Amino acid sequence: IPGIRLLLDTKGRFFLHRIEKTEAEYKLCKVTQVFLGPKGVPQLVTHDGRTIRYPHPAIKVNDTVKVNLATGKITEYVKFETGNLCYITAGNNAGRIGVVTHSEKHDGSFTTVQVTDASGVSFATRMENVFIIGNETKSMASLPKAKGVRCTNIQDRKKRLEKLAA
Repeated sequence: IPGIRLLLDTKGRFFLHRIEKTEAEYKLCKVTQVFLGPKGVPQLVTHDGRTIRYPHPAIKVNDTVKVNLATGKITEYVKFETGNLCYITAGNNAGRIGVVTHSEKHDGSFTTVQVTDASGVSFATRMENVFIIGNETKSMASLPKAKGVRCTNIQDRKKRLEKLAA
């Protein structure tokens, strides 16, 4: 096996996703903190605890960086903006993939993000649950075969019955 990545399916369960050898050389990381360290050195912290010194000045919190695992350096980054492809990491919509359509900031509460998936279904989630994975419709990582689209219970039952019949 060239490589595997642990992802969530649309029902929120873990599953192993096979990836190519070239894709196993990097990792996507969500930026959780950007600050000036000792002696004014700019640094950022990612969701997995990595601290990276001297990042690009345009990188802000909630952006996604592509980190080369061999060197630990940032090779590219994607801003948290409307129109970008995202992956939902927690909540009732965990495992779903869609495009960010709108972001609402609520003072004293959670920031809400509206997302539309590939089948056109729109849903809302908290900003903390959103992980940007690419620009517009081009993902920086390979996607599972369902493309993060959640089936309704009726569609799910129909698929299971067709599989049993075959």
